Amino acid sequence: MRGQKFTGVQGLPLARRALRTLREQGVYAHSLLSVEHQQLAERYVIRGLESGGSVGDVGRYVTFAAENGEPLDYLHPVETIAVNGLHAVVISNSMLRADMLRKGKTYELLITRHWLTLATNGPKPRLECEIVFRGIHGRLELDLTAKDKTQAGRVVPTFYSLAGEASTTPNKFLGLVRAATRGVNCSGCCHMHYLRKPHPLGPSKLNDSVNRDVAGSEIPETLAG
Repeated sequence: MRGQKFTGVQGLPLARRALRTLREQGVYAHSLLSVEHQQLAERYVIRGLESGGSVGDVGRYVTFAAENGEPLDYLHPVETIAVNGLHAVVISNSMLRADMLRKGKTYELLITRHWLTLATNGPKPRLECEIVFRGIHGRLELDLTAKDKTQAGRVVPTFYSLAGEASTTPNKFLGLVRAATRGVNCSGCCHMHYLRKPHPLGPSKLNDSVNRDVAGSEIPETLAG
């Protein structure tokens, strides 16, 4: 609604016409998060969907990271008949979400942090959201879908403030933004660009315990921080 403060909870603030164009082009990026209850672990977690891709001169991609910017383990991949749609499910107690849109060589970016807090009016926790980076009308003078394709995954757009000053992407988010940039230039995308395959025998990460709980392994008694 007009005059309502933008919180970023639903992702990039796209007009209906933009959303309709993406659907007509066959690009389906799901920015909405949900709070789900794990019955075995008796706790709540956040569920997100890495998704998106590109067709021609338009693209949108949504992916996720830990709060320090490092990749999260996915719960499981998702194979779909159509391309530029769902790629993987991620479950965690907290996460960063990167939502990027491309039209030609112009880019929009929203990075938000999400976590759970105890609710005062019921047992289900509240999903909190904080905007940590907003990139408006960014530019990248490379054609990552064709002649400059080898640069995909290495470069990011340059964003500017309303006063025309370059807005530098924080270093800890560079890997996440590079992956999102690659995703919005991935024609007929059918794979992940940032979430990583779980390594159950490796070091425990922030969301590893969550994934083990879903699989029925050892269950912590309290909500991990």
